[in-house]
This record gives sequence, C-alpha cells and structure tokens, in this order.
Amino acid sequence: MKIVSYNVNGIRAAMRKGLISWLQSAQPDIVGFQEIKAKENQIDTQSLREIGYTYQYWFPAQKKGYSGTGIISKIKPKHVVFGTGIDYMDYEGRNIRADFDDFSFMSMYLPSGTNNERLLFKFKYMNDFLVYADKLKQKIPNLIISGDFNICHQPIDIHDPVRLQHVSGFLPEERAWLSAFINSGFVDSFRQFDPRPHQYTWWSYRAGSRKRNKGWRIDYHMVTTRLQKQIKRSLILPEALYSDHCPILIEL
Repeated sequence: MKIVSYNVNGIRAAMRKGLISWLQSAQPDIVGFQEIKAKENQIDTQSLREIGYTYQYWFPAQKKGYSGTGIISKIKPKHVVFGTGIDYMDYEGRNIRADFDDFSFMSMYLPSGTNNERLLFKFKYMNDFLVYADKLKQKIPNLIISGDFNICHQPIDIHDPVRLQHVSGFLPEERAWLSAFINSGFVDSFRQFDPRPHQYTWWSYRAGSRKRNKGWRIDYHMVTTRLQKQIKRSLILPEALYSDHCPILIEL
C-alpha cells in the first residue's frame, strides 16, 4: 500500500505541469492533496479516473482559489469525513479523512503564519487540532495524518536554523507543539528511516532556493504508534517539480 501526500499549490497548475503523468508513473494507491485552490467542477477529475483513481473526494475552502484538501484512491474507502466539525477549520477546507479496512488516512493543511493575525489563527488551529487528534486516535487507533504541517521540527529540517529561528514555521512555540503532537502517540515516519540533514519538502520560489537546496521540511506522514511496525518505508520525492513542495511517500 503506497500513500502519497502532496501540497500541489493549485491542483490545476500542477496538472498543467505534468502531475497526471507523474502519478501514472509513481502509482500510489492513495493520494492526499493540500492547497488544491479549486472547486471540484474546476478539476480535471476525468484524467484522474483514467489512470485508476476511481474514488475522489474534494474539500475546497469557501474562499475561491484558496486552501482546500482532497483525497483520491484506487481503493474504495468505507467512509469519508469532510472536515473536523470545527467551523473555522472547515471554512478553509483544511482536513479530509478516508477510512479503509485497516487504517484511516487524513490529508491536512495546517495554516501558515504569514502575519500576526494568521499566526494567531495558526496557534488556535494547532491547539484545537491537538485535542481533536487525541480524541480521534482513541476512536481510530490505526491513523495516518499526512500533509503540510507548515512547521519544521528540528534544526536539521531547515536550511538555516539560526537565522530563521524567529520566522513562523520554525518558532520555538511551533516546534514545541509539533513535539507535543508526536509525543501524544505519533511517529514522524520519515525520521524512522532517514536521520540525515538537508532533506526538505518545500523551497521558496525566490533566489533559486530549490536548485541550491535552501529548503524546509514541513510535510509529514504522521503515523500512530500502533501502526509503526507496518511502515515499510517513508520517502521524500524531490524529483517531482509540479509545485513549490514535493510529494512525500509512505508504504505500509
């Protein structure tokens, strides 16, 4: 079972750049998207069906061209949940979950703290989501929460930890929250296999950041400890160039 998570920074733009061909080559069974920036009727769902993704679920933000998540799958889920039931999260389409026989998979897009107002929004989301996730994993112990967390956890997860320590995405409070999230019963699956620095999932479009590998690791497959032994591998796939992020893969 191969699962991919990908912040596509606009799914229509990613498709124009070749996303469909990449999916056909990589052959994941399930894909969680973040930042789709589109309503379902604006997405080329037929091309996805033609390469095997019969089951498609889209959760756009109410604001046009903004945020939003989605899940596509070759396997029919038993149940799909759109949102968390927490209104301000769901207005922005930030969480969608599909339940399968042996596990549940959530695609999540945690807010970025681009200014003081949004940073306060991000902290509120983080605090409320930690409570929500804790209750959810008690009900669904085999849980994978994947997506763009918009937080680098450790100094090895960011290209310049000293200069960027006061920038949202690497603030001490954000990093402490991510530690608390992991300690509540999750595994950062990538770090289970790869302890190396300079492994990133997002690069700014400015100043040739990607070419110079001046990046941030802010995308994660977080897996409950109950599922830890079933993780076969967890990879970053930087060769996919359809967004300012790259896909991440986990295989169970």
